[in-house]
Amino acid sequence: MGGAGRVFDMRDTLVRMVVLDLAGLGYLLVVPHSAGAPTATQWILAVIAFAVALAAHRRPVVNLVTQAALLAVAISLVDDFMINQVGASWALLEVTMRTRRPRTIWLAAALLVVVDLTDSVGDPPLRFASGVVGLALEVGVPVLLGLVIRANRELGRQALERALAEQRQHESESRAARADERGAIARELHDVVAHHVASMVLRVGVARHVLTDLDPRVDEVFDDVHGTGTAALAELRRLVAVLRNPDGVRGDAALTAIEPAALPAALGASIDRARQAGVTVEADLDPAIGALDAVRGMAVLRLTQEALTNVAKHAGPSALAHLVVAVRDGCVHWEVTDNGPGGVPAGVPAGGGHGITGMRERVEVLGGRLEAGPTGTGWRVRTVLPASAAEPSARSLPRDRATSAGAAAPEPA
Repeated sequence: MGGAGRVFDMRDTLVRMVVLDLAGLGYLLVVPHSAGAPTATQWILAVIAFAVALAAHRRPVVNLVTQAALLAVAISLVDDFMINQVGASWALLEVTMRTRRPRTIWLAAALLVVVDLTDSVGDPPLRFASGVVGLALEVGVPVLLGLVIRANRELGRQALERALAEQRQHESESRAARADERGAIARELHDVVAHHVASMVLRVGVARHVLTDLDPRVDEVFDDVHGTGTAALAELRRLVAVLRNPDGVRGDAALTAIEPAALPAALGASIDRARQAGVTVEADLDPAIGALDAVRGMAVLRLTQEALTNVAKHAGPSALAHLVVAVRDGCVHWEVTDNGPGGVPAGVPAGGGHGITGMRERVEVLGGRLEAGPTGTGWRVRTVLPASAAEPSARSLPRDRATSAGAAAPEPA
């Protein structure tokens, strides 16, 4: 809103009255008067008008009635009643701008017309006509200006309501589109992906019972594949449920949550699974991660799982990776580095993977920025997840260093 708009803002009545009173004082003290200095009666009526304008700035009708009464007294007692005339006209403007009932506006205008005409009653016709013209300025201008301000204010309110209605409609259409897209993804996951994973788990289970006298290492691999497939099926079922009922979780499906206390154990399980793939990992985990909010906890877990999987896939089983998860001033610092190949692995087409893209999208949803790229002979991926708005800054606790197998490097985009 511009400066002119603020002058007539509903909340700035006191400011307007202060400016009006200062202008009246300037008129009495600075402007020369043909009849000499203002009289004591003129000063008394002016000071009362100033005080009433300030005291009744939130009661426009009371202010108008009082100013009209002071104007009637001034007309009968002093020759120069400009101060009281302006005060009454301004009070009429305030009534026109702020009153809720149009009837009040016309009654206030009629009252001021009657008071102003008392100065012209009994005068010669020419002077009476001049008084009528002056009356149009003293009453007509405040009423017209007030009505224009009221109309502009109403138009602004209607425009705001239309904008809010359009925004709500757009959000509703966006939610409907996301729901349709989620439904399509859920059907694909259920009908294609989950079906094939279930078939793989079933075949591995049959193989475990049919094949006897296996090498213990092969049997261990079968157990791991069966357990991983079973866990994947459980995750798919939960993801399908989330996609079909997005109101069941807070926010987007990408923000599916985990219990904060379960995060350290879940990270440990991911590291153990990477160890079974033969990759060596050094894990530097801050104990404070157990107190993270559920949304950022899930992001840390998914980022770690993706990074560890990519290390095993691209850096090779001989790679050494370093996982760091720390909480500093409420922000989560996450980083995975490895000493494997820093470029795109052989046999993998450039831009053919979606791992980095998915990680970046997950981080950006939480207000962070993912950095990924080669570092010498290896690869590094890192980010900082900002503190949530409702969470106070957390003090980072001493970290226990643990060494286990498993590591992470992101899949090249």
